[in-house]
Amino acid sequence: MTNITIHTTVLPHEDPDESLAFYRDALGFEVRTDVGKGTMRWITIGPPNQPETSILLAPPAVDPGITEDEKRLIAEMMAKGTYGWIMLASNDLAATFDKVQATGAEVVQEPTDQPYGIRDCAFRDPAGNLVRIQQLA
Repeated sequence: MTNITIHTTVLPHEDPDESLAFYRDALGFEVRTDVGKGTMRWITIGPPNQPETSILLAPPAVDPGITEDEKRLIAEMMAKGTYGWIMLASNDLAATFDKVQATGAEVVQEPTDQPYGIRDCAFRDPAGNLVRIQQLA
């Protein structure tokens, strides 16, 4: 039987240094690769205790098959914070929330008990991506 795992997910960035600082300093992720220059950088990060799972912070709309209209749409969606998002989990949501909030990250939702049975919070990263963090059971 083939074993398929989640290896990498992609989130866009507009300022690689700001995005890197958020994920490294606010969330404690480690940098695995950092290639390219200026805004054309691809940065792979992830939690130190999960070396097999990564997030790739990538410049948006660089695929040569993307039209100018699609590039404008992606830019508009990123500006509204509706383009990228990720769900993370923490064994101590309150401490994680306090640490991330202390970095000045945009708070979308303070830790809240949801009607569907989880407790979570949400932030926006510097590119506008929604970062939801839920309490591990």
